[in-house]
Amino acid sequence: MKITFLGATKTVTGSNFLVEAAGKKFLVDCGMYQGSAEEEYENEAPFGFNVQEIDFMLLTHAHIDHSGRIPKLYNEGYRHPIFAHKATCDLCSLMLPDSGHIQEMEIEWRNKKRARKGEKPLPPLYTAEDAAHSLELFVPLAYDEIVEITPEIHIRLNDAGHMLGSSIIEIWAKEGEKETKAVFTGDLGNNDIPLLSSPTMIDSADFLVMESTYGSRLHMRNDEKAELFLKTVSETIERGGNVVIPSFAVGRTQEILYELNKIKETKDDEEFKKRYRTLMRSPVYVDSPLAISATEVFRDNMELFDDETKHAISQGDNPLEFPGLQFTMTADESKELNESLLPSIIISASGMCEVGRIKHHLKHNLWDSKNTILFVGYQAPGTLGYNIVNGAKRVKIFGEEIAVNAQIEYIEGYSGHADQEWLMNFVYSFRTQKPKHIFLVHGEEDSQEVLKQKIEEEIGIPVSIPEYGEVYELDDVPTIVDKIKVRPISPRSEVMILINKLQEEMQDMKEAVKEDLNNKELRDEDIFRIKEKVKELENQILRIIEG
Repeated sequence: MKITFLGATKTVTGSNFLVEAAGKKFLVDCGMYQGSAEEEYENEAPFGFNVQEIDFMLLTHAHIDHSGRIPKLYNEGYRHPIFAHKATCDLCSLMLPDSGHIQEMEIEWRNKKRARKGEKPLPPLYTAEDAAHSLELFVPLAYDEIVEITPEIHIRLNDAGHMLGSSIIEIWAKEGEKETKAVFTGDLGNNDIPLLSSPTMIDSADFLVMESTYGSRLHMRNDEKAELFLKTVSETIERGGNVVIPSFAVGRTQEILYELNKIKETKDDEEFKKRYRTLMRSPVYVDSPLAISATEVFRDNMELFDDETKHAISQGDNPLEFPGLQFTMTADESKELNESLLPSIIISASGMCEVGRIKHHLKHNLWDSKNTILFVGYQAPGTLGYNIVNGAKRVKIFGEEIAVNAQIEYIEGYSGHADQEWLMNFVYSFRTQKPKHIFLVHGEEDSQEVLKQKIEEEIGIPVSIPEYGEVYELDDVPTIVDKIKVRPISPRSEVMILINKLQEEMQDMKEAVKEDLNNKELRDEDIFRIKEKVKELENQILRIIEG
């Protein structure tokens, strides 16, 4: 068996792995890069394999950083099965066309600028229609059933507890007399995510490919995050502000709705009751058509919920419904939220604030100190959400500079990813046969290094952190047998890298100039010279923009 690592290497997006075993070539995940502009341009680059040689694909879950390039794969001629859990198939039927729509809208905006310059229009990465066609390839499976793909290759999907339908995939491949078992975790969930069951513990594997998003951190426990959530929301509402929650349209939104419905049962003191009454008096808007449709998928797959949720449903308490909850379907309804004077809670996609209606809500709420922006999920470096969480004082939204005066809160415990403790517990769970080797993917390099050291020191299993394009032969001691030539940086990516570097240098220059200007001994002619240099730089930037 060989594995080629073609995405999510020392980064958290773009999951894509090529497996060669028992005479077949197949993919595990085919996700989009998300975050910085230069990373997103990588979505347009050629695949690191011959599409015509791929025999089938396994999909761990529906999130776009794992599924988002499937329509591109389809457009390049792929016509073989894509095996995934039924709920993943249901969610992809919403999320992939939505992603295609976003590609169309973004390229339309870029092409308007190109047209003004007399340049030819560019095609989208794929369209909503392309995405709809690719759905014809999906083959729905259930959890806990061993499925024969070929006589030599069998797979089983296990509940990963990350989102509805998310799967840990076990793969058995027999080559001659030797059988090799590889396990791909996809994204592992927290042990206490509302609605969902805990991740399935796997008892044996030869090799493990494991996510590491929070490999160096611990989340706050469930009771702490519920209390902090309620405190933040009630205090904001009482001072007349809005609470804006950037949320992934699928997964986090439904879990927050569940938490809002259930939070009343966690405490019994008077202060808590007062805060809860404040919360329940406030309208809660889910402002994302995709989230609304996804909530319907959740309702159609309630057999996947944890035992506590199933019991509540049997008692007539739907965890996704409560007084004050309203869904906004149209763009006009969404705009009306920003014109209302009534303090409210607005849950809107996307979770990293890069696309969708959330950008409009941030534009109307970020500048006002009465409001709170409450983040509840991972923010990838380079995204608008990351910049806000990490203390940006001003941000650009739709070309307009907006001051960040609102209260900024980040409740990490709502993350759908296992923290270091539960990643370690997952590795400990291999009781019958521990993996010979672990590969860490889907994480920033610093987190991966911390987790690698902890696994090797405490459990004694060797760990690798693959580079993009490395091909591992899975023997008793995995070895790198090849490395696909790393794609050269495209001219577009190179420009964006240079611009980001320039942005950092401009900030350094600003600090240096401020330091000089604060020097009491500075002469008028020195100030004049600095002013002339800054004006010269401004003129150079204007010439670039005009050109």
